Amino acid sequence: MLSVLKKPKARLAGAKRVFVGLSGGVDSSVTAYLLKRDGFDVVGVHLRCWNRNGCNVADAEDARRVAEKLNIPFYVFDLEEEYKSRVVDYMVKDYARGLTPNPDVMCNREIKFGLFLKKAIVMGADYIATGHYVKLKQTGSNLSLYEAKDKNKDQSYFLWTLTQNELKYCLFPIGDYLKPDVRELAKKAELPTANKKDSQGLCFVGKVTLKEFLGEHLRPKTGLIIGTDGVVLGEHSGIHLYTVGQRHGIGFAGGKPYYVSEKNASSNTIVLAEGENNPALYKSAAELISINWIAPERVSLSASVLARIRYRQPLASARIIKNDVYELVFDKPQKFVASGQSAVFYSQDGRMLGGGVIK
Repeated sequence: MLSVLKKPKARLAGAKRVFVGLSGGVDSSVTAYLLKRDGFDVVGVHLRCWNRNGCNVADAEDARRVAEKLNIPFYVFDLEEEYKSRVVDYMVKDYARGLTPNPDVMCNREIKFGLFLKKAIVMGADYIATGHYVKLKQTGSNLSLYEAKDKNKDQSYFLWTLTQNELKYCLFPIGDYLKPDVRELAKKAELPTANKKDSQGLCFVGKVTLKEFLGEHLRPKTGLIIGTDGVVLGEHSGIHLYTVGQRHGIGFAGGKPYYVSEKNASSNTIVLAEGENNPALYKSAAELISINWIAPERVSLSASVLARIRYRQPLASARIIKNDVYELVFDKPQKFVASGQSAVFYSQDGRMLGGGVIK
């Protein structure tokens, strides 16, 4: 992706110029603080991305205040148009197709480690840094991503699309810290974001639910709700309003616990399975597309890996096999496998090998 850009000198040798993505939150604030403390030439950058309720105005001001406190240069990169087309429109389009997309993964690939990285390098940066909870280590001639020290905050799952081309420009300073320690560092440094609450959900959606947001962009399309036995249970107003594994708000009052087990875009039907342990909610394998390996070497196919099929899900033992397609085969069937979500692979020591999109 970045072959046309300059290559950094020996990694971390001497003082280097780092553009830090300041979101306006405590994690990125401490990222900038740590890098400046360690002697880097730090520049703060806030990415102005599309949103519907102006939440980025307050975040931009908080980012500016942090830069002022740290006495570092501060820029705002206006990426609203690109964010709308590459992240928001992508998400809406995939929901319309009956998929469950992951906008955080797309934001990282297209915006933070795409446009931001390119622009920063052109402006003279040796590296960029973000407040992601993930570890970056040198393993032989390659750079590898590892799970963060704070397993409750680990964000490696959202970074599986990165390659050596991007990683050689990246720094992730807080990957070796626990969240309470990050808060404490912010307080000691008297950063204005020290007590700011973490953002929840998708900022660009605004003060409405995701269901309401999608309802503003996609027309209702009535279809059938059926059981796993094919019996019609009711009607829905659009498959984009449902996710695999959903229990509440499915518009069906059957008196029993039902879960969405399948969404079929071609027939515009929602399939419900009765009971939280219904076999229909489990899959023994998942076909994958858009595979990416973080290091140039490929994982040994059919070898055992640890896989995560949604954020915060416990790692599950699996194998990756390839015949005509890539397939992730689980040692034990996994619950709520949703098309459009990311499947991410790890080695036993926590190194992220890569990932793909569940077809």
